[in-house]
Amino acid sequence: MTACPNRAAPPLAPPAVLSARPYRPRGTARDHRAAAEPRRPRHPRTACADGPAPDPRGGLSTRFAHRLVEVLTGSRPSGQLLRHTTLDCYGQLSALVRAGTLRGTRGGERPRLGPVHDRSPAPGAVEACVRVDLGGRHHMVAFRLEPRGPSGQWQCTAVEAR
Repeated sequence: MTACPNRAAPPLAPPAVLSARPYRPRGTARDHRAAAEPRRPRHPRTACADGPAPDPRGGLSTRFAHRLVEVLTGSRPSGQLLRHTTLDCYGQLSALVRAGTLRGTRGGERPRLGPVHDRSPAPGAVEACVRVDLGGRHHMVAFRLEPRGPSGQWQCTAVEAR
């Protein structure tokens, strides 16, 4: 065969690159280990579904009290608590916000929360109250939390502020 003078020679193959990972053929010990251990669920709610119900006194009422007071004082929009309240409770909350029950007299005044007192009158409910110091005035906020829906998410079912 004669070489064609207009045709370029084929490019050379690049040198083989050694990888840092060792070669493992399929069916090695790594695959057997994965089959022996049950796979853990990745979603946190799925992982907790079989375990005991969370203790509502583990800071749930305290965290909710802070957010509730922020909504009542106007520093947080009330829509952020929509999924954490029932429809009736959201109506109560909206009425309290419109009435301005916990609005400060001076702008920039931050509320100070006292300790949150909570108790469980029934196995599936928590009632809590907190004293709110706003300027020279003291207010009380009370609310009730219950697990609702198929997921058992804790929701506020009643709220009062004076």
